[in-house]
Amino acid sequence: MKIPTPLRPWLLGLVAVLPLAALADPTPPALKTRNVILIVSDGLRWQEIFTGADAQLMNEKNGGIWDSEKQLKAQYWRDDPGERRKALFPFLWGTVIPRGQIFGNQAKASVAKVTNGLAFSYPGYNEMSTGHPDPRINSNEFGPNPNVSVFEWLNGQPGTKDQVAIYGTWANFKDIFNVSRSHLKVVAGWDTPYSGTLTSHQATVNRFYATTTRFDGEDVYDSFMQVLLLDALPHSNARVMFVGYGETDNWAHQGRYDMVLQSAHGFDHFVEELWNTLQSLPRYKDQTTLIITTDHGRGSGLTEWKEHGVEQKGSENIWIAVMGPDTPALGERSHTPEVHQAQIAATVAAFVGRDFRKGVPEAAPPLPDVIGAPR
Repeated sequence: MKIPTPLRPWLLGLVAVLPLAALADPTPPALKTRNVILIVSDGLRWQEIFTGADAQLMNEKNGGIWDSEKQLKAQYWRDDPGERRKALFPFLWGTVIPRGQIFGNQAKASVAKVTNGLAFSYPGYNEMSTGHPDPRINSNEFGPNPNVSVFEWLNGQPGTKDQVAIYGTWANFKDIFNVSRSHLKVVAGWDTPYSGTLTSHQATVNRFYATTTRFDGEDVYDSFMQVLLLDALPHSNARVMFVGYGETDNWAHQGRYDMVLQSAHGFDHFVEELWNTLQSLPRYKDQTTLIITTDHGRGSGLTEWKEHGVEQKGSENIWIAVMGPDTPALGERSHTPEVHQAQIAATVAAFVGRDFRKGVPEAAPPLPDVIGAPR
């Protein structure tokens, strides 16, 4: 249809004053993230994350340390809290947070909490992976999870179908992610990792699994699981992964603060090693987002740091870090609205372009301001 001549100047003027956004394609730009990995260090307190080693616990009396106090302090103590936390977590504070952001420093009015009311492992892993707490899950020996996790849900969605993998040190991840129903690939615990015709490397790894004295019958060492994870990545088609490390919790329960620090520092190194491996692989390089957190906090003071739960005040407090190509580099967050562990599940899905709440309406919304320009 032709526009009548008298109307043409009016229409041209209208177009000239319309905001460009009104004329633009309303479809938001595609995310650069193709892959997302949720990484968890079990029971790693927010206090160590934000202030580093605790001077009151770096001794035999309060921290049960076996190492030389002088040697331990040389490695992890700095008078300045910023330098101290960087000595303990050099990759987290040197790379992840400058490029991304972290919630949970209560001293800066950034609060991150669990909402399950129990503050121990199975309820925490359920909350972060399903997007909501479940009062039925009140034991680490609960059995197969009746709730659908974001990993199970994504494993059945177009674009991520059969491209989800779970790696963890704790055997109970098989129940938490309900392998009998979800059919997820779950590598966890002390199961012999390799079968069939083996390379010499695989045979050696199997031998370590079979012959190493076990500190915990359910929880394999972080370093053992790391080998399996890095072995798998070059051949992996996984777009969505969960990676769970356990030693920070195990050593705290033993009252060994020296080993808590060593395992926390080791965790930081393992995340750096994982990141560098991802960046060396074309399918992951510059298109992978990391979400790094813990399943629960712990008590504080000279004794309660060893335990967690409703009787250890503060065990509900956690921390959550995010780094990737779509996350604004806001660094250490301060004066933010309270965020919750339950928001992690929808955040995982959002980074691969999926709305988890459409499948699980009771799930919490994604974390604020971690995807795209901050509001």
